Amino acid sequence: MIQIHYFAHLREQTGIANEELALAGETVTHLKQVIAKKYPLITLSSVMVAVNEDFVHEETRLVSGDVVALIPPVSGG
Repeated sequence: MIQIHYFAHLREQTGIANEELALAGETVTHLKQVIAKKYPLITLSSVMVAVNEDFVHEETRLVSGDVVALIPPVSGG
């Protein structure tokens, strides 16, 4: 299982802070596709993805026990 953490407006749009999905062996791209299908109102194109606290590329493969953070862009001043 992969633990997914949603931050900022993603948490509001999904209605949850985190969840577990059975996506071990899949890529980050596939993970984003599954989430987009499950929550059709969210957009993940500009979301940064961290796996086990390290930012990763779309082709990174997930391993059982990974903790994935989906971090949308934020602005401030």
